[in-house]
Amino acid sequence: MSDLKLKGTWNELKGKVKQAYGDLTDDDLIREEGKDDELLGKLQQKTGKSRDEVVDWLNNL
Repeated sequence: MSDLKLKGTWNELKGKVKQAYGDLTDDDLIREEGKDDELLGKLQQKTGKSRDEVVDWLNNL
C-alpha cells in the first residue's frame, strides 16, 4: 500500500483537490498531524476511489 507524502504546502494541495471535487469542503480537508488515514477515508467516501488511488492522486498533484 502506498504512503501519503504531502509535498508543497497543504493549502495549495487543498485548493487543487477542491477544484477537482467541488463538493469537498474545508472541513472535509482538515489535516492534522497523524490524521492521514482519517483524511484519506473522507476523500475515499467523497470521490469513490480506493485508498491507493487517492494516495497516488494526491502524490501526483
